[in-house]
Amino acid sequence: MSQASIDQLSPGVFQLSGVIDYNSGPQLRKDGGKLLKDCNASTCVIDCAAVEKSSSVGLSLLLAFVRDAQSAGKSIVVRNLPKDMQEIAKVSELLDILPIEQSSAAPLAQ
Repeated sequence: MSQASIDQLSPGVFQLSGVIDYNSGPQLRKDGGKLLKDCNASTCVIDCAAVEKSSSVGLSLLLAFVRDAQSAGKSIVVRNLPKDMQEIAKVSELLDILPIEQSSAAPLAQ
């Protein structure tokens, strides 16, 4: 199994990578929350292009990051959301709640 991580690529841009599940979620939550809190950018980007696989834990994690950013007076954008996460978000009716960058999220079939 791949190790999951969240790393800062550049100021305000973070990359979520690896396999996101109930094993990796708690540490990602802690690490991502700290990165968002310490970030000086007014808008933060969570890039999910390197996510290999995700359960619903990944969406819960993104929602937590949205709350963290809002609490710190920042906005957040999710970029390159993988298709499996998009499908879970659609079923869970979260596509309208998550701030997904439209140019990077392929439209799902209705």
